[in-house]
Amino acid sequence: MALLSHLDRFNRRHPWNHNDHYGPWVARQVAASGARDVLDVGCGTGNLAARLRRHAATVTGLEPDPATARAAAERFADDPAVTVVQTDFAGRDPLRRWDAVTLVAVLHHLPLLPTLRALRGCLAPGGRLVIVGCHREAGPADLLVALPAMIANPVMGMIKHPARADGPPAHMTAPTADPQETLADIRAAAALELPGARIRRRLFWRYTLVYDAPAG
Repeated sequence: MALLSHLDRFNRRHPWNHNDHYGPWVARQVAASGARDVLDVGCGTGNLAARLRRHAATVTGLEPDPATARAAAERFADDPAVTVVQTDFAGRDPLRRWDAVTLVAVLHHLPLLPTLRALRGCLAPGGRLVIVGCHREAGPADLLVALPAMIANPVMGMIKHPARADGPPAHMTAPTADPQETLADIRAAAALELPGARIRRRLFWRYTLVYDAPAG
């Protein structure tokens, strides 16, 4: 317990964003799909949206937090191809379909089955859904992955943020929630709503999901 407490204090002094770590991977998945119009759900201050913009013609970001949405909108004020809307997923344009939809550390804030169903409905024919998510740890497999992550986390913190921080950077201040579903729960829900989805357990307490909608 003392070791965990020490690691927690160290990680707070050298914060780095696990979600941004997967940003390049998400952008590659979207680029490989050939998507032109992309929806980023829970876009935060726009770090992922900036990466997606390098490959897509348009990016729409949804962000429910007013201050964060304002910061993201100001960031892209000179780029008409990026639109930031202050709303949650429920406030999206219900008639619009996108070539790709991305969510990073967002799905566990939403009801799992209905959201997966709605996400499938957001995709244009042949569109791609890319998720980096959080899951509740349960069982020996999660423990085996968590142990190397606990060791690697402070190392990454020193590399990415060597100076001591008084607090987290702005893009790491969004509200957080503990995930309720295990990876098994998520696999089962995806089997029902996203047949053929590819799910992998990842380092730093994350999993990834990629689903391609039928082209017809």
